[in-house]
Amino acid sequence: MNTAEKRPPFVEFVALMALMISLIALSIDAMLPALSQMSIDLNIDSPNHRQWIVTALFLGLSIGQLFYGPLSDSFGRKRPVYLGLGIFIVGTLVSMLSTGFEWMLAGRFLQGIGAASPRIVTLALVRDQYAGRQMARVMSLVMAVFILVPALAPALGQGILWIADWRAIFGMLLFQGVLMLTWFGLRQPETLALSKRKPFTLSFILQSASEVIRHRASLGYTLASAAVFGAFLGYLTSAQQIFQGIYLQGDKFPLYFALLALFVGGASFVNSRLVMHFGLHSLARLALWILALISTGFILVVWLCQPSLPLWLFMSYMSGAFFCVGILFGNLNTLALEPMGHIAGTASAVVSALSSLLSLPVGAFIGSQFNDTVAPLIAGFTVLAWLALGFVYMAEKPFPTISRQDAPPSVPAKPD
Repeated sequence: MNTAEKRPPFVEFVALMALMISLIALSIDAMLPALSQMSIDLNIDSPNHRQWIVTALFLGLSIGQLFYGPLSDSFGRKRPVYLGLGIFIVGTLVSMLSTGFEWMLAGRFLQGIGAASPRIVTLALVRDQYAGRQMARVMSLVMAVFILVPALAPALGQGILWIADWRAIFGMLLFQGVLMLTWFGLRQPETLALSKRKPFTLSFILQSASEVIRHRASLGYTLASAAVFGAFLGYLTSAQQIFQGIYLQGDKFPLYFALLALFVGGASFVNSRLVMHFGLHSLARLALWILALISTGFILVVWLCQPSLPLWLFMSYMSGAFFCVGILFGNLNTLALEPMGHIAGTASAVVSALSSLLSLPVGAFIGSQFNDTVAPLIAGFTVLAWLALGFVYMAEKPFPTISRQDAPPSVPAKPD
């Protein structure tokens, strides 16, 4: 029986892929309402240290992404998913049973390494089985679910907290991991033929990483993506403290979080139309200019409204900023990969891993500066937006060359 005959029905396949790609968002966002309770139970000294529960998962995710792409090209799609989900389940159990902060961070790190597998392999599975408009249709449906999960996950976590403690949230993640592993193992066939598999070598990964770093455009857009994601990560790590600490929203925190998440998702849908008219380069520059200018202007608003910025003003700024972020996420990643078509799979893993690893300390630093005001977050968005804009222009503008007339006597000018 060939792969096409064993392929699950279209609706089932889309549902499985959506469940797989949503694992990361659910693992991050469902925990946010529980951070204050976890910090008490785990005896976390500084309120800002609770943010490490989020950043530990991102660290594992950043490292894991680098390997699962090449692994799936070498050993097929299924075995890396089995490996990743197995690690995720172990990490979830460690986190759920932890009685100290160190064990919690270890469990979250393992969760991140494991969750990187379905995140990376899902796209390859879709690409193996569909092409053209059918592939676009599948990815649109999968991404629709992926966008909805960050909006709904905090509400799910808050709902669990109404009837149980934070360990039950990890119980829910454990159930999802086991469900995915069982469903995927029983229903999804292998999609990569033996004849198409490539040898897995560390030298090939390092060579691909070196090629991305040495290519001016790929490096520039990767750095810009890291800057934008660093600002977003700064928000993720401090969101619970902002809404529940500064603005005292308590159980309403998931509602405000969901509203801002929908601006990111809405921008992704709008981007699919705008990019056909403006192009990737122009749209990325426009979104960055808007983000940099409104962030700079809002610094003055924060200063004028000291000591406390009204919630409606904060939400107004964040809505506009997140719409720009939603435009940038996909476009900058696409631009970084555009020159890497000959090593697309491995380059995608390298770009994702490099962007995540660079953004992680930046986002963690922004979160660590939380001082019961939104000023550190707005300042972080401002600095990183201008920095990202500089990286984009670096990527698009050729390096200056020495003309024949300006060449020093000791360096012979090359013929035209």
